[in-house]
Amino acid sequence: MGSTLALLRRLVAEKVDFVLVGGLAAVAHGASTVTEDVDVCIRFDTPTLHALFRALSGTNPRQRMTPDRPPLGSDPLAYVGFKNLYVVTDDGVIDFLGNITGLGPLDRVKLNAVKMDLGGFTVPVMGLEDLLTAKRAVGRNKDLRVVQELETVLARNQEK
Repeated sequence: MGSTLALLRRLVAEKVDFVLVGGLAAVAHGASTVTEDVDVCIRFDTPTLHALFRALSGTNPRQRMTPDRPPLGSDPLAYVGFKNLYVVTDDGVIDFLGNITGLGPLDRVKLNAVKMDLGGFTVPVMGLEDLLTAKRAVGRNKDLRVVQELETVLARNQEK
């Protein structure tokens, strides 16, 4: 998880407006799932993309879902209005999502996000109940397995 944390540190350092979602958010809440990438919800607007490009500077960012994996280029404005952007870097894989299934865009995801320390720096993490909603809405087998584990975490939290 070292390289994925480096990517998150870069986002925080450049003040990218984001919320950690997906598998790493589940891990942050106590799930034992294994994930190989970072998923974050962002806005695909000019200020966010400028901060994002600063954060990725020096990591050799490339488009992950294109077979030849071309570089992102130097113009963040080329990505204004995108829905999602899947990136591979020298520090790992990061997916930028403009909308979370079952919830909506960043402003909605931020409503119940919680601040969590990930080993010396703090990031906004999708709230546990929202994470459950999103995982159920996606409905893949791997997501439904995480739902079962997170329901146990939620029940334990409610008992406290």
